Amino acid sequence: MSKKGKIVAIANQKGGVGKTTSAINLSAALSFHKKRTLLVDSDPQGNASSGIGIKNKKLGLHLYHAFSSNCKANDIIIHTAVDNLDVIPSNIDLVAVEIEMINFEKRESRLKNFLDPLVTQYDYIIIDCPPSLGFLTLNALTAANSVLIPMQCEYFAMEGLAQLVKTIRSVKKQFNPTLFVEGLVLTMFDKRNKLTYQVAHEIKNHFNTQLFETVIPRNVRLSESPSHGQSIFDYDNQSSGAAAYLNLAKEFLKKQG
Repeated sequence: MSKKGKIVAIANQKGGVGKTTSAINLSAALSFHKKRTLLVDSDPQGNASSGIGIKNKKLGLHLYHAFSSNCKANDIIIHTAVDNLDVIPSNIDLVAVEIEMINFEKRESRLKNFLDPLVTQYDYIIIDCPPSLGFLTLNALTAANSVLIPMQCEYFAMEGLAQLVKTIRSVKKQFNPTLFVEGLVLTMFDKRNKLTYQVAHEIKNHFNTQLFETVIPRNVRLSESPSHGQSIFDYDNQSSGAAAYLNLAKEFLKKQG
């Protein structure tokens, strides 16, 4: 029997917390560790797709077609310039899926059914969720084995987290009994800011065992790389952002045993 890969949803309904940056760069870091990795862009904005160099406007098939038609995953998968890293891209059409599928039975399992045949092809499938707890995130959580939650080190970091945890518990109870929280990752960590340390301390008190030791720094090169359609490793592999995501991937892989 073929070894099954792991599906990890990267989710936080709060926008601007480094979710897509983490999805792109954790995927790229895993691929550098020789892990066959598939990045699934489940956000209609398509930032994970463009951030890894895929032009949204020139797409033929994309994730919308996975929900709306019977096309096969291998028809949608795009090989990137990075070895071991493939992408299922997204496009603004994905916005329409929730309304179009309103009367479908088991609509929360559409993404799971689509990705299931791929778990023997990849070591890791990373899903970049949209910044909401709607239909697309519900599908991602139903498909995933675990959830990784990026959290920005700022005053309102804890706000909304309770709602996300509640949603994860609800999905676990109704649709996906084996779903668990992979861990929380602190992003945009600013060493010069006293508040950063206060927020980090508060989060550590609440989520001690679930918090990754690696923190992602606030880093200009990390912010610039998506506009060049490159992961941080291709854009500036000497940057503190590149070092952080390599460390995060190492820590993540260590947790997998």
